[in-house]
Amino acid sequence: MGSSLIGANQLKKKLSALGRDIKVIHSPVNQIPADTDVVVAHEGLAARARKTAPDAVVLTFTNFMNNTASERLVKSLQAGEDISSESGPAR
Repeated sequence: MGSSLIGANQLKKKLSALGRDIKVIHSPVNQIPADTDVVVAHEGLAARARKTAPDAVVLTFTNFMNNTASERLVKSLQAGEDISSESGPAR
């Protein structure tokens, strides 16, 4: 099982704990569904993700084992904040 699939499963668990009906899928970057709202992707895939899903918010991270993008997403959802793409990779 790849790191990105593990990350998707961890995000599902965290969002499920919020009691929200949020669908999380694991997808190859070139096959991101057109109706996707938010993409969490490694910084090396961000440009391709933005091209594939131009209307989606793209959150990036640098390390699969310390995925700060997923953490920011969960915190924003908990706080009821808007979610927006950052200009550069998350650290």
